[in-house]
Amino acid sequence: MTRFILAALFLVASGSWADSALETYNRTCRICHANGVGGAPKTGDVNAWRPRLEKGMESLIRASNRGLNGMPPKGMCYECSDQDFEALISYMSKSAS
Repeated sequence: MTRFILAALFLVASGSWADSALETYNRTCRICHANGVGGAPKTGDVNAWRPRLEKGMESLIRASNRGLNGMPPKGMCYECSDQDFEALISYMSKSAS
């Protein structure tokens, strides 16, 4: 029974985390990444993200925290942790289809 409860809590927490990650994207990242403002790689544009991903997730998270080119430090997500940035980058770099 305990395992069932733990599994249910995990699923609920995962679902709410996914919702909050999408809300965070819509509130912060989407401003530039939806349309490629200032040279930002567009969400869902796998070809634009490929060379960035090849540098490694750690490099992308560091750039997110410090800012890069037109992107301000923390990319307008001042409350985001490194885990949040990893999730957001993974979401944005996946194919839109």
